[in-house]
This record gives sequence, C-alpha cells and structure tokens, in this order.
Amino acid sequence: MKKLHAICLASLAGLSLLSTNSALAQQAGQYYGGLGIGQAQSKIDDDRINASLLNSGFTTTTMTHDTHDGAYKAFGGYQFNPYWGVEAGYFNLGEFGFKSTTTPTGSLDGRIKIDGINLDLVGTMPINNQLSLLGRVGVHNARARDTFTTTGGVSVIDATPHKTETNYKAGFGFSYQFSTSMTLRGELERYRVNDAVGNKGDINVASLSLVFPFGRTAEPAPKVVERVIYEQAPTPAPVIIVSQPAPVEPPATAPVVVPERLRVSFNADVLFGFDRAAISPSGKHALDKFTNELQGVEFDHITIEGHTDRIGTQIYNEKLSLQRADAVKAYLVSNSGLNAAKITTIGKGSASPVTSAGDCKNIKTSAAVIACLEPDRRVDVDVTGSRPAKK
Repeated sequence: MKKLHAICLASLAGLSLLSTNSALAQQAGQYYGGLGIGQAQSKIDDDRINASLLNSGFTTTTMTHDTHDGAYKAFGGYQFNPYWGVEAGYFNLGEFGFKSTTTPTGSLDGRIKIDGINLDLVGTMPINNQLSLLGRVGVHNARARDTFTTTGGVSVIDATPHKTETNYKAGFGFSYQFSTSMTLRGELERYRVNDAVGNKGDINVASLSLVFPFGRTAEPAPKVVERVIYEQAPTPAPVIIVSQPAPVEPPATAPVVVPERLRVSFNADVLFGFDRAAISPSGKHALDKFTNELQGVEFDHITIEGHTDRIGTQIYNEKLSLQRADAVKAYLVSNSGLNAAKITTIGKGSASPVTSAGDCKNIKTSAAVIACLEPDRRVDVDVTGSRPAKK
C-alpha cells in the first residue's frame, strides 16, 4: 500500500480569504466587553493537494471544498482616550476542509479547526457624532487541529496533527454608537495561521459585534447658572380723574412689560455624551424643561454657545462645540416652535474654560482628567426678551 506522507496536509496550507467589502468611540478611560459573530472564509490550495497525491502515485479525479464556516469571538478592552484602546479576547474561526477522490481507487478527506486568543491595539477615527472608523493590529495564538480520513490505497502517517503558534492579525471596520450603553461594530479581520504541518496561510472573518461599556457613572443633571432681570419699566403715573358733568371711567392701564435676560448652562455630557454631538434622551428632557421656562416670554434673541474641554486639537474642539450648538438650535426650533431667525449659534471650543490652567494636573488616569474637566464641557443658552407683568 502506497503511503501518502504528511505533506498531503499542505492542502490546508496557504489558507486565504476571498476579498470582502464592508461599510461615537468608546468613552476615554473606559473598560468594555463584547460579543461578535460572523463568517470565516478560506481558500484550499488544490495544486498542493494534487501534487502531493501525484508524488505518491495517485491522480485526483474529483475535488470538493468546504471553505466557509461560522465564526465567533468574545473580547474585553480598555479605551485609553477617544482614539486608542487595547483589546484581548478569544476567537473561534470554525472548520474548513476538502475531499479528494483518486485513481487508483481511494480518497483523502482533510479537515482543520482553528481557535485561539488575541491581543490587539485598536485605533478609532470619528467621522461624526455616532459613526467612527476602526483599525486594528495585533498578535494571536491560534491552535490548529487537523483530521485526515483515507480510503482505498491512500493513507497518511499522522492522521491527527495539531499545532499552536503565534502570528499576526489585522483588521478594519466601523462602529456606530446607538447609546451610551451599546455600540455596534462591523469588521473585516485577517488571521495568519499555521495548518499544523508547517505551512502558513490566511483566514479572514467578516463579523458584527455588540460592545458594552463597564462602570459608567450616572449622568449629572443640567444646572441653571443664573437668571437676571436686568431692567424693569418704571411704574406708571397714577391716573387723575378730573370732575366732569358726567362720570367718566378712567382709561385701562396698559400691562407692565418687564424686559428680562435668562442665561442657562447645560452640562454637555448630559446633552450629548462625551465627544458626541447628537442630543441624548436625557438632553432632550433637559431642553424640554428649559423651553417650558420660556412659556409667555416674547423673546428678542437667543444665543447658544458650545464649549469643550482642552483635550484634543483646537480645530476639532471648535468644530465639535459648533456642532453641539447647532444641534441644540435644531432641537429647539423643531420641537418648541422657536423662530430660527432669532437664534445664533457659536462654537467657542476650549477658549472660555471654567477650570483654570493649573487645574487637573498630576492626575494619573485619563478618566480622572476627563471628570476634572467636566465643567468646561457645556452649552450656554442666553435669552433676551420680555414677559408682560401680571395685573
């Protein structure tokens, strides 16, 4: 009986994924965990299989492949800042294989299962307030377990070889934050693997994952900074009734109009969440309460100023602060019927901080720095108008 040496396992070498296309950032200083599912795809190297069989005196007559399987992963990570994080996890890439029938009569059926653990550096690039691009690079320690079944004159020396080896991995994708408690990811990743007999190839996985943050603190409530009545109309002079042949009723006194100025400062983390510009449910509730305060006020003008902390570049902070001011304006106009022509938005970035330059120094963790700079992240709303005084 002719022996087919272990080189026949080269059929599982050179595994490579066929090309696949794929379409706000975790909070800084934040631990998170997640689960993902997807599909892994490989390419079987027919030429190696046929060459190995031919060298052992066999000719391949038919070949079938199994190049797709479900994949899943579980992971946890730590987001150092809005742009960089580190992630570790477990992955299972599924099972792949082939079946070859030969002349003289025989067959060779090969299967491989791959799973392991990984450690990645993950980069995030925000596109808007909810959508971000992701990129990752890292290492993984994968276990490959092969199984070979033969019939007829075909045989192998080792029917169940296995190999554990460390290789590189990389990937890219997107993340979409639905809320402060859940983010959706879509990714395409490539794993470099060893097929248990010394040959290497690639397996790629297209996946969707749900990511959940750990230990988020409760959102602070918005606060009113001041309400100032800066001018009041003089009290009208008393009406003097002069004696007339017939009684004359005094003219009605016009209502007193009291001009006033209302200034409110909202915590930006309540309105939007960290590094975001989409108004959150709690932010909408806070703005609704504010517009209730405006009932009966005939306002002349509203100025909305967005402010950020000093983390990040000046250009980015100015853009984010203006986006937040515009978002508040849009909400007030669409939900409260305020006149958009009387509302001005300004993005001041980090130019007008509440904290001083010496604050928040010598703090060890980025999460503590972000918490320390919280007063700087705000949206100020300044209303000037008048409310008729009650009789």
